[in-house]
Amino acid sequence: MSCGNPHETDCGEVLDHLYEYLDNEMAEGDCAKLREHFEECSPCLEKYGLEQAIKALIKRSCGCDAPPSDLRSKVLARIDTIRTAQRERADTTYAAAETVTQD
Repeated sequence: MSCGNPHETDCGEVLDHLYEYLDNEMAEGDCAKLREHFEECSPCLEKYGLEQAIKALIKRSCGCDAPPSDLRSKVLARIDTIRTAQRERADTTYAAAETVTQD
């Protein structure tokens, strides 16, 4: 999506980070860039408003449901699996680089 006008922050970049913005998961400087973009780009502002409304509707509709009791342990186990795989990849990359420099 693009309004066709040039912006300091590209419409695609803004929309790629829209959920981070809605969930307050962005640094303040990045939030300021998105707010500035919304002030000058009505299509992105409209998309933001729509996503904000959908998020509020979901919260109202599903906010009372308790999460499954084992959800937390499943999420934590998955995070551990991903971190382990990343460490193993980093160790392999480091070992390969060390081998290359020794040759």
